[in-house]
Amino acid sequence: MMLLAVVSLVASLISVGVSWAVFPEQPTPVADDTSFDTAKFYETHARANAARGAAQAALPGQSLVPKPVAGLTQAQTNNAYIVVEVAKQMNLPERAMVVAIATALQETYLKNLANPKVPASLKLPHEGTGTNYDSVGIFQQRVSIWGTPEQLMDPAFASAKFYTKLQKVSGWEKMSVTGAAQAVQRSAFASAYAKHATTAQKIVDELTAND
Repeated sequence: MMLLAVVSLVASLISVGVSWAVFPEQPTPVADDTSFDTAKFYETHARANAARGAAQAALPGQSLVPKPVAGLTQAQTNNAYIVVEVAKQMNLPERAMVVAIATALQETYLKNLANPKVPASLKLPHEGTGTNYDSVGIFQQRVSIWGTPEQLMDPAFASAKFYTKLQKVSGWEKMSVTGAAQAVQRSAFASAYAKHATTAQKIVDELTAND
């Protein structure tokens, strides 16, 4: 009788363990509290709209897209420019820009990545692919947590989402770049952002030089 009870208990525990493995705890979505109007941002920022690839009229011999900075490609510079301009639109200080750029450098090196695990992302403009969970975009934000593929593959919305969460971190302004970035991203590699701080500052400096 005792042996039967033990066998039953072990079987029950195994069943629970299997169930947990098959049905892991689902990630908790971030509240949709981003009030940033992406459509209006692009309508009123011709250079940002051009940076995301939209055709824009420009004066002869001039280009609306920013020139590559800090050794970045044109596509990377375009994404960095949008990250910086969104911060300005949200009235955030330069420190926020540096944190965001350092984060994007670590996550994707400022490339807007689609993900085969999120088929819809492959149908949107992208600069390569990644395969980490259901993460997409320049910040590798998870679709199950941060928003729709269409939203997160848009550098402006993704930036606004990042900044919105950053602003909720108490004392982020006095944190190290790594500390502030990790408070938003919750990465498994928390210290990885540090190596990008200097480059991020250089990118921000060059993109805001004419302000």
